[in-house]
Amino acid sequence: MIQFLVHEKADSVGVATVDITAGSDATGLYMDSQEGLTVKALDDIPLGHKIALTDLATGGSVTKYGEDIGKVVAEIKKGNHVHIHNLKTKRW
Repeated sequence: MIQFLVHEKADSVGVATVDITAGSDATGLYMDSQEGLTVKALDDIPLGHKIALTDLATGGSVTKYGEDIGKVVAEIKKGNHVHIHNLKTKRW
């Protein structure tokens, strides 16, 4: 069962299509290539929220849809929940 989708191969996050439980091996799919991937979830990831596909350092950027969607404000490890506690928009 696919548990998250990744819009483009260059994205650093995927989007949960179901609730993902911390400690589980979550199965994902790249939408552009239909290639599968697996990420060990370090946190609970609610439906519709982002899961990190790579480690991201504070001050770096998060990429989704092939676009820079924001600045990392707290260290993110592969498998972490990515949301407002560790990501801030660059728009304001």
